[in-house]
Amino acid sequence: MEQTTNSVLMVRPVAFRMNEQTAVNNYFQEDLQLKQEEINKKAQEEFDAFVEKLEAVGVNVIVVNDKKELDTPDSIFPNNWVSFHNDGRVAIYPMFAENRRKERRMEFFEALESRGFKIDEVVDYTQAEEEEIFLEGTGSLILDRVNRKAYCALSPRADEDLLIEFCEDFEYTPVVFKAFQDVAGDRKAIYHTNVMMCVAEEFAVICLDCIDDVKERKNVRKHLKEDGKEIIPITEAQIQQFAGNMLQVLGTNGKKHLVMSDTARKSLTKGQINAIEKYCEILSSNLNTIETCGGGSARCMLAEVFLPRV
Repeated sequence: MEQTTNSVLMVRPVAFRMNEQTAVNNYFQEDLQLKQEEINKKAQEEFDAFVEKLEAVGVNVIVVNDKKELDTPDSIFPNNWVSFHNDGRVAIYPMFAENRRKERRMEFFEALESRGFKIDEVVDYTQAEEEEIFLEGTGSLILDRVNRKAYCALSPRADEDLLIEFCEDFEYTPVVFKAFQDVAGDRKAIYHTNVMMCVAEEFAVICLDCIDDVKERKNVRKHLKEDGKEIIPITEAQIQQFAGNMLQVLGTNGKKHLVMSDTARKSLTKGQINAIEKYCEILSSNLNTIETCGGGSARCMLAEVFLPRV
């Protein structure tokens, strides 16, 4: 069982913009007040440069192009609707925003199979949308694949019962909590777990300050500690700079890299950088437009592929 992979699926945007349907509970999104064509062009430039950086260190990037006629502004974040598992199973998830549901396309699976990956079964949770129940993939779920734990901050996009169903199907232990951020003086639920924590092979980057309930905070810390993870704490201010939205990937010869945006990297202290670099190199890229309009960053753009090879 591996925690990290060298293969990721990414979706090149064609209609990227601030998605008005997700902005209702994603407090990271901002309107750039630019024409949509200009926003999409900038997003494409950032996307292409990011792919280039990943490939330069030996990450296997499978790029699928979005389709303009679908009008899917958030297609650049595929990890919210799909996850790929090493037993050949694929999970597809129910999405909060209606216009995001069109992102789920079977062509993605064909693209992976054409690259030598094997899909045995698709586990489909999308019927839950009819009851307005959601669980947005590895946005909602932080999977410790080695220790079989699924960390999940409950929110309008992460339902506890559906999380438990996923954990039973895929044999994970749920670690459930609530995480909050300050929004104009109020404590509001953080929309996705992956903006406040990242679990790598030997460490976890996490904002424990977001977990307001002391018992829940202690429980999360206990689980990370008992699995031998060094906890690298980040602040709520750093979360606003997407410092929680990171992913460890493998490059050439199994070399580990922690992937993040330039914004996230710049927010880190020297001590935090040193703690990370004990275990792996940092790979960062400029994702300013994508972060500002999309309210998601580097980790959201990467759907990890753990599928077996044919």
